[in-house]
Amino acid sequence: MRILALDTTTRSGSVALVDDDAVVEERRGDGSRTHAERLPGEILALLAAHRLAPCDIDVFAVASGPGSFTGLRIGIATVQGLAFVCARPVVGVPALDALAHAGSIDAPAGTIVGVWMDAQRRDVFASLYEVVDAPLFAPERLRVVEEPTVGDPASTLERWRRLRALDDAMFIGDGASAFADAIARPFPSARIVPAPLIAGVLGRLAGRAADRGETGDPAAIHPLYVRRPDAEAARDRRVAD
Repeated sequence: MRILALDTTTRSGSVALVDDDAVVEERRGDGSRTHAERLPGEILALLAAHRLAPCDIDVFAVASGPGSFTGLRIGIATVQGLAFVCARPVVGVPALDALAHAGSIDAPAGTIVGVWMDAQRRDVFASLYEVVDAPLFAPERLRVVEEPTVGDPASTLERWRRLRALDDAMFIGDGASAFADAIARPFPSARIVPAPLIAGVLGRLAGRAADRGETGDPAAIHPLYVRRPDAEAARDRRVAD
């Protein structure tokens, strides 16, 4: 099964070709250009390097969010367009889940994994997980301790501290790197893992979903924003005034 996976939740993002459970190639996007300027060119370049066309793909996968509103819309629309043309199914995967699965690769059962993505405004998109003794990239590999939220690092840590012990937890993502000092002050033994590329993980998770018959129609993929778009908030403020 060939899977093409795309992540546009960050400025550079990534794209990967996965064959069954193996990552054939994963590429970081060109963060000096916008997603609108780079897509679908980066996808087509990856496929051409392996002498493939879009319709040689069996399943398309995309990070559904959270992340940049514009990046999410462009990434999802790009994958939807390719899937519609080729009459192929799509799997949407939350980026927080993908990062947690990436962190769980070498983690023993019982490890607490906190995923922090930089949400700008000194906030983080966050979700908390516990690694379970289950196969890599299987949905049961992670138990969700707290669903996705957005907020400042200090309040997130305080809320999580009431849920689980964080002294030896793993924190992964660009938000964890950006606010490493905020984590290290109360939890000096916590491990900080920089954000990895996640397109390959997206593809492997999508492959597991496809094996279980859990793919969907391209039109059914919707962004996971967590925070309301700025345009909506501004509109509501205008109405209130």
